Amino acid sequence: MDSARWWQTGVIYQIYPRSFQDSNGDGVGDLCGIVQRLPHLVELGVDALWLSPIFTSPMVDFGYDISNYTDIDPLFGSLVDFDALVAAAHGLGLRVILDLVPNHTSDRHPWFQNSRAARESAKRDWYIWRDPAPDGGPPNNWLSNFGGSAWEYDRTTGQYYYHAFLAAQPDLNWRSAEVRAAVYDVMRFWLRRGVDGFRVDVIWHLIKDDQFRDNPTNPNFHSSEPPHHALVPLYTADRPEVHDVIYEMRHVTEEFSDRVLIGEIYLPIERLVTYYGRDLRGVHLPFNFSLLSTRWHARAIAKLVDEYEAALPVGGWPNWVLGNHDQPRVANRVGAEQARVAAMLLLTLRGTPTIYYGDEIGMEQVAVPADRTRDPVETTIPSLGRDGCRTPMQWEGSRNAGFSSVEPWLPISSTFRETNVASQCDDAASLYQLIRRLLRLRRSSPALMSGSYRPIVASGDLLLYARLCGRDRLLIALNLGSEPTAVTFPSDKLTGRLLVSSYGDRKDETVAGTINLRGNEGAIAELSEQAILP
Repeated sequence: MDSARWWQTGVIYQIYPRSFQDSNGDGVGDLCGIVQRLPHLVELGVDALWLSPIFTSPMVDFGYDISNYTDIDPLFGSLVDFDALVAAAHGLGLRVILDLVPNHTSDRHPWFQNSRAARESAKRDWYIWRDPAPDGGPPNNWLSNFGGSAWEYDRTTGQYYYHAFLAAQPDLNWRSAEVRAAVYDVMRFWLRRGVDGFRVDVIWHLIKDDQFRDNPTNPNFHSSEPPHHALVPLYTADRPEVHDVIYEMRHVTEEFSDRVLIGEIYLPIERLVTYYGRDLRGVHLPFNFSLLSTRWHARAIAKLVDEYEAALPVGGWPNWVLGNHDQPRVANRVGAEQARVAAMLLLTLRGTPTIYYGDEIGMEQVAVPADRTRDPVETTIPSLGRDGCRTPMQWEGSRNAGFSSVEPWLPISSTFRETNVASQCDDAASLYQLIRRLLRLRRSSPALMSGSYRPIVASGDLLLYARLCGRDRLLIALNLGSEPTAVTFPSDKLTGRLLVSSYGDRKDETVAGTINLRGNEGAIAELSEQAILP
């Protein structure tokens, strides 16, 4: 893979800027704080940082409601600070990816203010407006992902506007050529400032049905699910025309050299892979979130990987995600003991991995008290509340975990004195040091960087696979259970040496027919030239 792009061989690290590092003592993270912590990313061994939104915003949805696409919110700093961040990151060999939110704006964006002023406004069709139903109610049955109807009545003009999320986040009309041109100019603005690409928020939502047909009811809906799951989003997401839009976005990124386009897409694998586009002219990486919801069981994971590998279009590059700003922390989903095994899985599967800030030290979901809740979704759909995975980064064991000199915007985990970067830096057996070792191994191993994936065993709690590239052949053995297990082959067919154990020991241990795994242990072995895989 001599012509591999940086986003294929690299590792992406997601930063939630509000919670990474506060540099000015207001309790909220900012751009100067990120610059201050760039050495951490270099030491860890990642290749790119992806920033959740930092644009001007009323912060009703903490930056995902944008009122100015081409400026930095003062909470985070200024354009000068942003340019300094890009320069500092590039100087350290790190790429910078921005979060682009093109599906909707803030209701305080000048575009929407113009659109709602009158039916004759110049930007009226920049958003999605409809007359009321005959009974005066919403135009159809479309539901908001954040609860209730997706239609908000505007008394000034006597019509409803559509919002897939909060009423304060009206959806742009991506069938408008003017909207497309305006957002593409936004992309160029940031690409000219040196950003290395975009992660595009809810990209599969951009186009809605032009006939505004009712979504069908979901026959499998259960009352324990979020309310919007009561309908199948047939006419509000994953519409065929969205691929034309993505093709145009890709074309914009390719006006600049060596940039990446990543799409946030929560869809089944068979639909997800269509976002690579015809002739691979869609997004470079349709984010693969399937590990976020798959049962933590060897056979389930092996089946998922096989299905994903089989579904990829020829030339399509895979990717894997274990955590993000919308999902409970991986340490809670799989358990603190399995977090090490999960890290080994993420960093040894074929494709580009994304690490969510704090997962490198095993940060856990924080139970945020009601009087400290900030997420607007918490008030409408408590089960979807996202504050617990967005709490401040735990840098050290001192007051406020080294994040801020004052009380942070969200509470810090009660375990921060034990779970923090400083303490794990000094512990050779820590999760942090394990991830550093895994990332160093990735950089030095053609098999992990670009080799093929070969499934071997998925039985009981054991998941076994190989990564192969010429003479570089690695065997990955993961014990997803708490009881010891063993990988056994005829002694003359499995020989080599153990490179990494998730416990931080056993380096260079000889492999001769058997790899014994402790409970909750993963191991990587380098196979000899004589070793024969089954």
